[in-house]
Amino acid sequence: MMMKRLLLTLAMMLPMVWVAAQDDVAFTNYWQFQSFYNPAAAGRTGLLDINAAYRMEMLGFEDAGQTMLIQGDLPMFFVPKAERHGMGAGFMNDKIGLFSIKRMWVQYAYHHPIGRKYVLSGGLRLALLANSFKGSDVDLGEGSSDEYVPTTDVNGTGFDMDFGLRFERRGLWYVGLSAMHLLSPSVSMGEDKQYEIKTAPAIYATGGYTLRFRRPEFSLKTAAMFRTDMQNWRADINGRLCYDGEKGKMYAGVNFSPTVSVALLLGFTFHGVNIGYSYEMYTGGIAVQNGTHEIHIGYQMEMNLTKKGKNRHQSVRWL
Repeated sequence: MMMKRLLLTLAMMLPMVWVAAQDDVAFTNYWQFQSFYNPAAAGRTGLLDINAAYRMEMLGFEDAGQTMLIQGDLPMFFVPKAERHGMGAGFMNDKIGLFSIKRMWVQYAYHHPIGRKYVLSGGLRLALLANSFKGSDVDLGEGSSDEYVPTTDVNGTGFDMDFGLRFERRGLWYVGLSAMHLLSPSVSMGEDKQYEIKTAPAIYATGGYTLRFRRPEFSLKTAAMFRTDMQNWRADINGRLCYDGEKGKMYAGVNFSPTVSVALLLGFTFHGVNIGYSYEMYTGGIAVQNGTHEIHIGYQMEMNLTKKGKNRHQSVRWL
């Protein structure tokens, strides 16, 4: 999948290109971005939930991928039974070489309680894509030319849609299934629209479980994700040993992706802000020092405008 992302840039050198690509970023801290991979998770915490991440892929390789993400979701506190309705918005800028994808979205989720312990959720997301290729930075060498290589900046836009379902047992486990890029968007670029990128639909299956110990301040949290566009696939599973004490919260763990990578995970909470870091080491012949850094920052706050004094800072809830 990493090579496929790299080939997107090379594909832009061909006339009237039509590329079907699974270009979704494989965040190592994917369990922190549940509403990114499944719109049904929007508003699930009952709090204003803001997350941001920065990812630097394959250090030491020129023009390797860099991704910035910021998103937020919250319950719709202005409607009756607000805890059943969630909404969210986000922005992602994914850049690799001279090629970049910007994605902006809004989403809605409905959470239907089943008894006191279970919740069934469904969500829908609408997104705007903005693809670009920086042809002005192309260097063909002195005296060289190629009519098929754009030497000016080209860009284009398109629309996309995602849908997801999620079922959880409060505070213990969850499972989810989502379909991304349902519109299979095609983005044409250039004055004559001779360059075209098509994103293939993809299926995501997610899940997580919390194992409690006798000492309540310790727990083992697990998460898993499987994704495919029916041509390529990737699976991830991780475990984090978490400490939730009176003076602080922290975790350490490992993420494993068969045939792809192993990653180390670290995180802590400071004044209600959750800060996480991961280093992903690839197992496909790439050196350890050429891995991927990822930094995550999250914050949660209660949103209740109907009760005075309720909008106070809350500790991050470990998901």
